[in-house]
Amino acid sequence: MSLAYYNYEDLPKGIENLHLEYFEEAVNYLLHHPQVKGPGVGLLGFSKGGDLCLSMASFLKGITAAVIINGSVANSGGNLHYKGETLPPVGFDRGRVKVTKDGLADISDALNSPLEGPDQKSFIPVERAECAFLFLVGQDDHNWKSEFYANEASKRLQAHGKPKPQIVCYPGAGHYLEPPYFPLCRASMHALVGRPVIWGGEPRAHARAQVDAWQRLQTFFHKHVGGKKGSIPSVL
Repeated sequence: MSLAYYNYEDLPKGIENLHLEYFEEAVNYLLHHPQVKGPGVGLLGFSKGGDLCLSMASFLKGITAAVIINGSVANSGGNLHYKGETLPPVGFDRGRVKVTKDGLADISDALNSPLEGPDQKSFIPVERAECAFLFLVGQDDHNWKSEFYANEASKRLQAHGKPKPQIVCYPGAGHYLEPPYFPLCRASMHALVGRPVIWGGEPRAHARAQVDAWQRLQTFFHKHVGGKKGSIPSVL
């Protein structure tokens, strides 16, 4: 199930304040659906959706597996609320935004580190999670430091006695890791930044990464959520 969470029909127009109860309702809907095997469900999130999946896995019950594609280990964009707790967004500094010769913004250094100062409060408490994790990382991501975030999530999990998550890094792959054969999105308008930004990625390496990631995430879900072994071939 693909879950919209802002700027759709009666949903909030922005992400200044999101409530995890909304996502919990979706999880419970699936858990009680007669065609869902259970006992848990899998999560797949990309970019902002990645940190939302980390938060869902950390706070909610019924999550068995989560695949995070170029996500953040810090809550980003706005406040995230759940049952009296609030995760503030990690801070940013527009002064660290670089501009390319084509006039596009490179925002990869704009966010503050969630390991320092007040921004530590934005670090998602992944140590609460009880599910298996797979992090898929484009090492030429120019949106934010996806590899750093995946490694910090791994450190936090292991420091609290949780299994080491699987991290797969793709040299030359950018931020927009999509299903196989989708063309590389080198740059586009960023809704939160309000201007075109570059996403990174070298065409050949990025295309190969999308094919491999598609197979890996399916294998991961088959293993941890259940179902027939194997994967859907990446063919249009």
